[in-house]
Amino acid sequence: MRRLGSLASAINGGPWICRTCVRRQQKAFSQAASYSTKCRKINIIKSSTRVIALVTAAGLGTGSIFYLSEDPREKAQHAYVAAQRTGFVLVTLAICINDYRKTLKASPENEEDWSSILNACHKRCAERTLEAMKRNGSIFIKLGQHLSSMNYLLPLEWTTTFIPLQDHCPVSSYASIEEMFIKDTGVPITEHFVTFDKEPIGAASLAQVHVATMKGSGEKVAVKVQHPALEEWVPLDLALTRFTFTTLKRFFPEYDLEWLSNEMELSLPQELDFAMEGKFAMQTKRYFEALHDSPLVVPDVKWGLKRILVMEYISGHRTDDLEYLDNNGIDRDEVSAALARIFNEMIFGETPLHCDPHGGNIAIRKNGKRGTHNFDIILYDHGLYRDIPKQLRRDYAKLWLAVIDADEKRMRQYSERVAGITYDQFPLFASAITGRDYVSATKSVISARSEEEKEVISGAMGEGLLQKLVQLLGKVPRIILLILKTNDLTRSLDENLHTREGPLRNFMILARYCSKTVFQEQMEIISQQGGLLLPKNLFRLIGAWMSFMRVEVKLSLYEWYISCRRIAHLSPIASI
Repeated sequence: MRRLGSLASAINGGPWICRTCVRRQQKAFSQAASYSTKCRKINIIKSSTRVIALVTAAGLGTGSIFYLSEDPREKAQHAYVAAQRTGFVLVTLAICINDYRKTLKASPENEEDWSSILNACHKRCAERTLEAMKRNGSIFIKLGQHLSSMNYLLPLEWTTTFIPLQDHCPVSSYASIEEMFIKDTGVPITEHFVTFDKEPIGAASLAQVHVATMKGSGEKVAVKVQHPALEEWVPLDLALTRFTFTTLKRFFPEYDLEWLSNEMELSLPQELDFAMEGKFAMQTKRYFEALHDSPLVVPDVKWGLKRILVMEYISGHRTDDLEYLDNNGIDRDEVSAALARIFNEMIFGETPLHCDPHGGNIAIRKNGKRGTHNFDIILYDHGLYRDIPKQLRRDYAKLWLAVIDADEKRMRQYSERVAGITYDQFPLFASAITGRDYVSATKSVISARSEEEKEVISGAMGEGLLQKLVQLLGKVPRIILLILKTNDLTRSLDENLHTREGPLRNFMILARYCSKTVFQEQMEIISQQGGLLLPKNLFRLIGAWMSFMRVEVKLSLYEWYISCRRIAHLSPIASI
């Protein structure tokens, strides 16, 4: 979903139109947005001042409810900091809303001036927001990191401004970690571990990881600890996030981003429960260990509490460390294919879907003991999983088979079943699920993207018309958003590997999983409708089996051909 193409075609569901027309329509949308905000007879400064006062009071109340200290001094200090955090957010929000309203009322002489004025406004507001996020930290860092990757939705000035947050992860002091251990386990760290490195080997927005040695066994482990300050501020920060998006919707109803805060409120409690993460990790570990020669490795969980998780220590290299892969004879294309199998298994198999497979959560290590592969794929951070309903998996499989067959009629049919996509919304959704422009998405997604297509996609995104996309994502079921997010992240992993065979092999792997899913559905229907004793079911079985074998034989022959070329030391084939 990172690179959505042909956004302009989503205006009326029609074919791609020229950039001059796109600019005219963008100007029309901008004028409409300006008009819609003018219709609201609200004095933004006075209104915002009242809102700030009210919400600051609410913030103090929220903070007091969730802060359990009995010490009056600590309560007073907490209330002061809560008011400060609330003020940072609300003042920034009020200034940015006022800035946008003034900008939208501007009447430049030409389109170039209008674009410059609007881009400058984007940049100013993004920089103000970045400063507020850095000051508050906590979940605002995570929100900013997520927004920095949403270049399919937000203006470039916003996403590029937030990029520094990717490396702006807080580090909690050893003293605060020690205090949390005593509070959560009843004993200090030294009662659990012989050694415990005070400096973390990695830190993220929600947690950090220390290397330690367990008492008794002497085993080296990785100890994931939640930032202690999160417990104090998450309730208030979630309320502020929700208020921010609700307020933006009030002043700019055509850009409704409330679904972002809704998804965050649903996902964050799960991600902050490390005991649940440990259960997901072990469930995934057992599932893939039962599969034949899967290269996926999940660190064994020793024990876990809500804010502490102790795991087997397994190290590896990032998937984009191409020098490590090449020096150790690890085939990038095989890594790409293995990743495709792992995440397709999660989408179409009988196991929950890992919804956060970014580069920091996956590592590669050499393993010469495996039969098919000479590497392991290590999957960390199991905090965000979702179960995909069986019927949704089946309809999603049929949608992808229609995409691979370039059958637009069936694509539209199953887009409506999967996500409630209307006829007019379909071009945009087709681009969203494939990462291609609308023409390629309905003609041939298995070919590699040309530089011209990349330029067209980039130009379409730069020229705006994001209102349609915002509205679409607000209506799509949450589970579909997470599937699209996973597709986007795995697509990014594949691109960072710089594979030589193009997308053909991965699409054939996807087709295998889809055809298997559809075949299993047909077998279930046959079983429910009298079995093979009925002649019509026998014909249905033959048809389903032939459809399945068509894909299976193609992929088997293709993989055999690749293996032969590798044995003969021939260069990989180019994508078609």
